[in-house]
Amino acid sequence: MEVDKSRNPEINGNQPVVNPSSLNSNRDRVVKEEEEGDSEEELRRLLIPNADDLPLTPPSAIETNFVSYFAPDFMKPGHDQYVYRHANGLCVIGLASTHVALKEKGGVTAVDFNVGKSDRSGIKVTGKRKRNAQHFDSNTSLCRVCSGDSSYIVRCCVKGSLLEVNDRLIKQPGLLNTSADREGYIAIIMPKPADWLKIKDSLLGLEDYKKLRGLC
Repeated sequence: MEVDKSRNPEINGNQPVVNPSSLNSNRDRVVKEEEEGDSEEELRRLLIPNADDLPLTPPSAIETNFVSYFAPDFMKPGHDQYVYRHANGLCVIGLASTHVALKEKGGVTAVDFNVGKSDRSGIKVTGKRKRNAQHFDSNTSLCRVCSGDSSYIVRCCVKGSLLEVNDRLIKQPGLLNTSADREGYIAIIMPKPADWLKIKDSLLGLEDYKKLRGLC
């Protein structure tokens, strides 16, 4: 049987004709696939961190959502208080773990918000405009905590509007002994931006506070 050499380039000695545009297309496809692979690898590194880089314990909600500040020896020696500031400006006020009241035998046994000229637990703030909010200075009393035979005044630490006090402490003062930095917070205050900038410089950051109290 006779073979038609014109249809078989290898038989008639001619090399196949290669289309340059086809080569460019293949090269572009390879480059694109490599770039997509690099992007996926980068995204994977961002979404799935290296286990060796993770902390031994996950960050708490406070560490994630707030910046921690401290007012050591506020007004009196041993009266250490914390100010946890949220990104929206709200400040949560409470007793730091080194507060003298928490060191007393038996811990805190009572909390009284009836200080100054009014009962702080009776303040009811409503609406977006925070109607009925009272404006206090940084040294204004928030409540009195009792521990052993002693009592201690807890103060605002920041100048601003008192939005809420933790009235659960009236019936459950023990929250200060078990979770003073969480469920045992004292109050929530909203300072004006200008007032916050003034008071911020007088507060300590978390690391400086730990060094001061030997907690490192």
